[in-house]
Formats: sequence, C-alpha cells, structure tokens
Amino acid sequence: MDVTTLVACIDRAGDLVRGTEPPVVGREAVESLVVDVGVTDPEDSQVNCLLEGLRVADDLGDNDEEALVAVLSGTDDVIGADRAIARQVEGLIEDYDLTSAVVVVDSAEDERLVPIIESRLPVDAVDSVVVRQARDIESTYYLLKQFLADEELRKTVLVPIGVALIAYPVLWMFSSPGVATGTIIAVVGLFLLYKGLGIDSYLAELPGQIQEALYSGQVALVTYVVAAGLALVGVFAGAISVSDASTNSPLVLGLRFAYRSVPWLTGAALAASTGRLLDELIRREGLRSAYLNLPFGAVAVGLVVRGFSGFLLELTAGFDSFRLPATDLGPFMFEGYTFQPGTRLALFIVAGIVVSLVGFRFAAYVSSREIEEEFAARETTD
Repeated sequence: MDVTTLVACIDRAGDLVRGTEPPVVGREAVESLVVDVGVTDPEDSQVNCLLEGLRVADDLGDNDEEALVAVLSGTDDVIGADRAIARQVEGLIEDYDLTSAVVVVDSAEDERLVPIIESRLPVDAVDSVVVRQARDIESTYYLLKQFLADEELRKTVLVPIGVALIAYPVLWMFSSPGVATGTIIAVVGLFLLYKGLGIDSYLAELPGQIQEALYSGQVALVTYVVAAGLALVGVFAGAISVSDASTNSPLVLGLRFAYRSVPWLTGAALAASTGRLLDELIRREGLRSAYLNLPFGAVAVGLVVRGFSGFLLELTAGFDSFRLPATDLGPFMFEGYTFQPGTRLALFIVAGIVVSLVGFRFAAYVSSREIEEEFAARETTD
C-alpha cells in the first residue's frame, strides 16, 4: 500500500478500545468505533477526537495525499500506556509505508505522548480538539495547573493572599471592620506597587552598586548622598510650612508644601545629575546628551513649579508678593519694586524656558564637538 501519512488519534487511558486489540486502523473501523462510543456515551469528548481524525484524513485525501487514520490506545498504567502506544506506532511503521504523522488529541494529557511518536516517526502537526462548551474551563484548568507549578509565582501571589486572609480576622478582632479592610487593602496596594515598579529588583542590586561605587571612587556616590540630604531638608521645610499654616484647605497646604520644598528638591536633583555628569567626564567615555540636559532640566522644572505655586498662593492665601529690596550704591539708589503675581509668574516661566534652551544648546554644542574630535582622530589614524 502507498500510504504516507498516519493520522493518529491518541487514547492514552485506553477507554475507547475496550474489548478490541489496539490499534484500530482504517476509516471503516474508526467510523464504527465512533458510532459505538457515541451511542454508549454521547458526552465523551473523545468522540470529537475521532471525528477530527476522520476530517483530517479527508483533507489530506483532497490534497492528493494518501492517509491512514488509526486510533492508538494505551492502558490505565501511565508507563504501560506509553510503552503500548510506542509498540503500536512501531507496528504500523512495519506494516505500512509511513513517512510522517499528524497527531490528534483532545487533552493535554494525551499531548504528552507526541514526543514518543515523534521519536519513531516525523510528526508534521498536532491537532488539539477541545469541545467549544468546555474550551474556557479546560484552558483555565491547565493555566491554573501551570501557575501552581511555578514556585516564583506561588511566592509572589499566593503567599501575600494567604497573609492577608490570616491578618484580616486578627485585625477585625482588635479594631473595627473598616480599619481591618482599609489596612489590608493599603498593604496589598503597597505590595503591588513594590513588585510592579520593580523596587524589589532595584533593592536587590543596590548593595552591589554601592560596593562598586565605593571601590571605583565614583563622584556620583557622594552627590547622591548630598541629594538625599537636600531632598530630606526639602520635605521637612515643606512639612514645617504646612504645620505653620492657619488654613485647613488641602489645596493651599499642598501649594505651601511645594513652594517651600521645591528649591531644596531642585538642588537635590541638580546635585545628583551633576555627580553623574562628572563621572562620565572622568571615565572619558563620551557624554550622552541626556546627562548634559539633566541639570538644566532640573533647574528649569524647579523654576516653573516654584513660579506657579507662588502665583497660586498669592491669589488664594494672601501670600506676600515678591519684592526687590531697596538698594543704596552711592550715586545710584534703587527704591525697590514689588512684582504683581502675573508678572512674577511670567518671569519664572521665562527663566525656566531660558535655562532649558541653554541646556539644549550646551548639550548640542558638546555633542557636536565630540563628533568632530572623533572624526579628526579617525582621519589622523588613517
């Protein structure tokens, strides 16, 4: 017989071919088996597997390709079932001129036998049949099974859920249900942010980065410490200004905090970016435009935020207007000047834009100079 492709329907548990010696070979034998199984148990998903095998064989025949459909059946014993199906494949290879196979399965359990068949006969395709009504349930089951097999996912998801479920009734015993619910939700939210923002990975790498910075003598390590101190001072300055306020309006309190803390926070950003810039200069590996722009960008953003917060405070909280003090320089005498809120805001915005443009031009100039030096060095080498 000139048969080239084996269409193999897998029955690992051996439920289909009861009372018959497997394998069941040929279209007529498989059709008879479909009728017998369907009449006995119409809800059996393996009926669809057999019908799919017949359909695949018909499609191959329509493409002028000879096909042999067969049902490979195992036993209740896992090892015995695998060996039985391996023997059946070997017997079919001996009896028929098989060059390839298409495997039809109806579950992930049966699909595990594909490597056994593939070790004896090239497998061109694996056709997985799932009944439409059961597709979502089947997919969910195997996704859940795969999820439970992943140790990292279990620690990340199941452990926090378990801790929350244990902590909830304990908190409920010592406080009100509202406090217990709010505490659990807040802790879960913080954990999700902790994992989602990659803070855990950053903290795991931080000791190594600090050690490397200490051994290599990086300037950025010192400037980072300075930046942290400035940021801390800024937060305290903002908090003190809020505590001294006579109003309880959240908007005004937020504006006062921003107005007092922004200069310190801007200084912190400037110190950190300057340290990184100096490290790049020391290494002489070429300055990236992002590092050159960062100090100017920090100052520009600080000026704009400071201007807007001061402007809004002057409008909402009776904040003192910005005034240049009087100055006496001998023949020259300046009587002082009080800026209107709009004028003051415009000056801060213009200053921020000017600083940003200066940073852009500076970065472009340095980058162009580096490119020219690199080309000059290459020409000299050539």
